[in-house]
Amino acid sequence: MRGYSLLRTLIQSSVLATGLLVSCITHAQFATVDWTIAETLVAIDAPISGVAQQQDYYDWVGEPHIPENATDLGLRTQPNFELLAQLAPEQILISPMFAALTPRLERIAPVTSLALYSPGANTWQEIQMLTRQLGEITNRSAQAEQLIDDTQALMDSLREAQPDTAPLLMVQFMDARHVRVFGENSLYNAVLEQLGLANAWDQPTNAWGFALTGIEVLARYPEARLVIIDPLPMGVEEQLEKSGLWQKLAIVQSGNLLRLPPVWSFGALPSAQRFARVLTAGLKEASPSGQPDD
Repeated sequence: MRGYSLLRTLIQSSVLATGLLVSCITHAQFATVDWTIAETLVAIDAPISGVAQQQDYYDWVGEPHIPENATDLGLRTQPNFELLAQLAPEQILISPMFAALTPRLERIAPVTSLALYSPGANTWQEIQMLTRQLGEITNRSAQAEQLIDDTQALMDSLREAQPDTAPLLMVQFMDARHVRVFGENSLYNAVLEQLGLANAWDQPTNAWGFALTGIEVLARYPEARLVIIDPLPMGVEEQLEKSGLWQKLAIVQSGNLLRLPPVWSFGALPSAQRFARVLTAGLKEASPSGQPDD
């Protein structure tokens, strides 16, 4: 009887310990200063205690919406460490861009760094890997796989719905004379590949998938369709209206351009979905008949 009682106690203790572990994982709160990680955490319904620079997140990322109970941690590069310590997150998730913060963040909670946009990597596969890593960390693996499947299904569906279009030249304005042009290794280019669309930019890009160049370089691509992704810096739109250089570009004079709402250019699957949707909608509106562009 004594042996049976001891065995029952051990089993009960094991079950209790397992239950506590599952409970801790389920209720663990995660904090991040990285918007790409933040949007993915939201998309897989992971519990979030804090995200940095939330107003700017909506200016640059747009969606998905951060939960209202997630605290704004201040600047991404200079978060409020005291506030973060009060939140006591189970884990702090960052990307290599914020590696310099690691020593101070580690005083608050364990820090995990997740890489994305690695030189030479397949961007689409790397984004999926990031999604799976976050699913495993947050005990949301099923939700992560669902996000991957849903994204691929969306891409396949939109690929069949694409109107004919000229190769796309995708830019974001830095000021009235300089743009980032997105090519290999960028999120935007990865989405173009999924949608079966051509990227007009044929020059080298940096590790983040863009080249910083003057707007005069756009004159080399008169047959392309220019895709401008918001936000524009303050005053740039007014300056472009008065810019002789801009107004004389063939790609501008032809009116063969689109302007899209903000989509995080360094994002993951949620941004990929958003970019695919807004780009497809913009192309359809510009080519309502679905006929090839002249």
